[in-house]
Amino acid sequence: MSSEQKLSKFLRAIGVILMSITAGFTLLGGAGTTCVALNPTGFSSSMAALASMQWLYIFFVLSGVALGILGIRAVIELIRGKPNAYRFSVVILVIGTILGLVHMVTSRALRGKSMPVDAIVYVTAFTLVVFLIFKIPGIWKIVDFSRGKTPENKTAGGAASILLGILSISIQNLMGATHTWGGINYADAFHLSMWIIGITCFITGLALLSPISLNRFLRHQSVKTQ
Repeated sequence: MSSEQKLSKFLRAIGVILMSITAGFTLLGGAGTTCVALNPTGFSSSMAALASMQWLYIFFVLSGVALGILGIRAVIELIRGKPNAYRFSVVILVIGTILGLVHMVTSRALRGKSMPVDAIVYVTAFTLVVFLIFKIPGIWKIVDFSRGKTPENKTAGGAASILLGILSISIQNLMGATHTWGGINYADAFHLSMWIIGITCFITGLALLSPISLNRFLRHQSVKTQ
């Protein structure tokens, strides 16, 4: 494999992993807003300030979940090297960034702060910037996702799946500081579901990576015996 092919594979892997993390954060963020959107007065005086815009926060929930699911679809298409995968990903990232900024501005205006939405917006915006950099002609010639074949992208897919698994399992700890009221960590509301999803993603990632590692080991042993 030439140095350009290695660089191409590496850059595509970076894109897939970043898109996976963004999709995971977006989906979990959308689902995590459900409690406050449906019952804004049931947590703290800070959250009660959102009641006047409850309809908007219900929209944030629906749009976050939808964008998260579409983001996962974009990841799958990137891995498969679909012709329109890059464009589809950028559209999802642009919409996610815009809606995230609206969410941030609204929360800061109503309750004076917007965490943890900020983290999701920053991750989405960063991924968008990286994808736009990919489109620079000299870089795009190397990274062009449509040139990647599914077997070549299995490493990226496996790594992305493992990262999503870790994110799902640890999300209650990562977001605990901004979701704890009255001593209760509401980020841990779906503990069993998150663990099932996380372990499934983790095992799937290992299953994708194991054959690749085995093939590399066998090739290495074959070279040593020659």
